[in-house]
Amino acid sequence: MAYFCGKTEKPVALIKSISGIRGTIGGVPGENLTPQDIVKFTAAFGSILKADKKKTKVVVGRDGRISGPMVHALVVQTLSALGIDVIDLGLSTTPTVEIAVKMEKADGGIIITASHNPKEWNALKLLNGEGEFISAETGAKVLELGEAGDFSFAAVDKLGTVTADESYLQKHIEAILLYPLVDREAIAEKKFKVVVDAINSTGAIYVPLLLRALGIKNVIVLNEEVNGKFAHNPEPLPEHLTALSNEVVKQKAHLGIAVDPDVDRLCFVCEDGNMFGEEYTLVAVADYVLGKRKGNTVSNMSSTKSLKEVTLKHGGEYYPSAVGEVNVVKKMKEVNAVIGGEGNGGIIVPDFHYGRDALIGIGLFLSHLAEQNCSMSSLRKKYPDYYISKNKIELNNGIDVQTIFENIRKKYAKNPVNTEDGLKIEFDNDWVHLRTSNTEPIIRIYAESDYETKANNIALQLMRDIKEFG
Repeated sequence: MAYFCGKTEKPVALIKSISGIRGTIGGVPGENLTPQDIVKFTAAFGSILKADKKKTKVVVGRDGRISGPMVHALVVQTLSALGIDVIDLGLSTTPTVEIAVKMEKADGGIIITASHNPKEWNALKLLNGEGEFISAETGAKVLELGEAGDFSFAAVDKLGTVTADESYLQKHIEAILLYPLVDREAIAEKKFKVVVDAINSTGAIYVPLLLRALGIKNVIVLNEEVNGKFAHNPEPLPEHLTALSNEVVKQKAHLGIAVDPDVDRLCFVCEDGNMFGEEYTLVAVADYVLGKRKGNTVSNMSSTKSLKEVTLKHGGEYYPSAVGEVNVVKKMKEVNAVIGGEGNGGIIVPDFHYGRDALIGIGLFLSHLAEQNCSMSSLRKKYPDYYISKNKIELNNGIDVQTIFENIRKKYAKNPVNTEDGLKIEFDNDWVHLRTSNTEPIIRIYAESDYETKANNIALQLMRDIKEFG
């Protein structure tokens, strides 16, 4: 069977993909993210970066997870053992580490975070010298070398140095304030009252400081203790943000902001407690950017078609990419996009840096809201009201997903089909996208329509198909 609900065989919880080395802490090496796995993949990545260079420098940062200090210590000391110098940002965010790699002219970076996954997970996200996620080819080399264990560590007098650097919090915020399209004066003038759900991670440090730097004095923070004991499921989806929604209404705030634990995803709550919609974070920011700069846009093919409509309205061209930040970035470079990202609330501003960044997203979104001179709910009404039904089916070990997808493709052979990333099928003005996750042992099933019931029915039909062919 290709899926399970309730108690059944536990899936292997070590996932190696373009999104990094990700797994649950503890358990058996090779099946979970254990110290042995952390050391071998860190050593593999460090060895590839080092190659024949005389000196190698790597930036390391982590989110606020419970396992963060343990994983962080293993990563930093393994790099030092290879003779690599480490710039240690400590508690940080994914976009901050990406920025620091470029500013430091480092050879690469490692971000210790499992992003939106629950507290038992952690991961190594690997960056190249441009501060971008490594390519699939480099990732394959890391996995191969890690499994082979063919490392050469440095002699005692050639160990790498470890330098703590806490300056990048301020450097990141200063870069946002200096970005031409962030209008601090307009934001400050509105005297916004904002509630932030910081989900017990580094967003509790970064987001309030950014908001105050933007001139917002009235900031209320929920889940502000950075302890990794997430107060709710850390993925910023509507069903997990009821406390934020209620607090926005209670405080009579202008808006609510939610980020994930490593602060690369962003979503908003309107003043009436309704969700702005994570899919529409990118749509609204793109509308603002395209109003200032003409150009193209990119989002992954699981994202709303609203971005295409907004792009065409501004005279640009829209391009879809495979899911995954590295794929979005690659497509953005190919088509010279001025803005892009993913429908999960990921904003990529290419002339800022090629990475999903909730912090620059906040600066641009609030600039847009201030310029529009309206409430959050009124701003949301400016965009189409499509609905995406987001579902997932958990996988048992050994399931042949490709055979399942091929059988489904044959069943819908008369419909337009895209197989670039899993299986995307179009139904007149609607679509459904099936793909295996880069971060969890699941198949994701996303369907979009102009009616919620229609989107849900499309998704349910494809879930039945998966069951039939599994």
